[in-house]
Amino acid sequence: MALDETGTEPGAAEVGGVPDTGKRSESRPENGVAVAFGRQLKLLRVRAGLDRAEFGKRVGYSAQSIASFEQGRRIPQPAFIDDADAAVDAGGLLLTLKDEVVRAQYPAFFRDAARLEAKAAGLCVYGLYAIPGLLQTADYARAGFELERPLLDEVDIEQGVAARMARQEIYDRRPAPLLSFIIDESVLRRPIGGWPILYGQLEQLLRIGSKRNVEIQVMPLDREDHGALGGPFTLIDMVQGQRLAYAEVQGDSRLYTSRDMVRELEARYGIIRSQALTPRESMEFIAKLLGER
Repeated sequence: MALDETGTEPGAAEVGGVPDTGKRSESRPENGVAVAFGRQLKLLRVRAGLDRAEFGKRVGYSAQSIASFEQGRRIPQPAFIDDADAAVDAGGLLLTLKDEVVRAQYPAFFRDAARLEAKAAGLCVYGLYAIPGLLQTADYARAGFELERPLLDEVDIEQGVAARMARQEIYDRRPAPLLSFIIDESVLRRPIGGWPILYGQLEQLLRIGSKRNVEIQVMPLDREDHGALGGPFTLIDMVQGQRLAYAEVQGDSRLYTSRDMVRELEARYGIIRSQALTPRESMEFIAKLLGER
């Protein structure tokens, strides 16, 4: 899988139609939604009397890209759907598919978590193997996708990067969700994609960490005690007051709704939060790393 916040343990429950079965899902997104959207797009374009080249000019895409959208080989971004609906005078028909199309850009194993994340009132994210996706720069995310095996093609890489960047719209939400991140020091020293990309990523952490609704903490390598060696995970606080937990590893994901399991992960997060550097100390630590080279 591409580098992101992950980890796994067994569990079983269900919330909002989302089963907590622990079964493995394919990492590549299913194309059913993309195919359905593409067919609808083509019908509306033809009805409007536009060839792909002319339509592409109106929405800022090449004819080749339009063909990829219409054939379901590429998943369009939300802004394209807005522009396309207006360009073919669809009257909102394409917009009705927008949410499903947006979900389809994520790997199948992450779609339910992405939907919950986008609506969350708060998140607690523990990153052990890589910078958590909500904090990644586009360059860092791209480097992670390029390291995947088997190799991804360029279209899949760019789609993955775009989807990861789209998740960061959470920072623009109002009311702003409360976001807590704990990142292992080893992650901050691992030059995924090369040193320049890592430096850009560290600068990104300082920028995001300055937001009033965000706390970033570093778990130093010299700590003798560590309360969450089982792997990374995310706690998701819903607006309704319910807390869920999400974990994944190697494309195998689990969404926990069982109170016992969620409480266990809550306890682990609370422990490592107390063991990590404070947010202020963490920002100073990251700034120091930037000045080491």
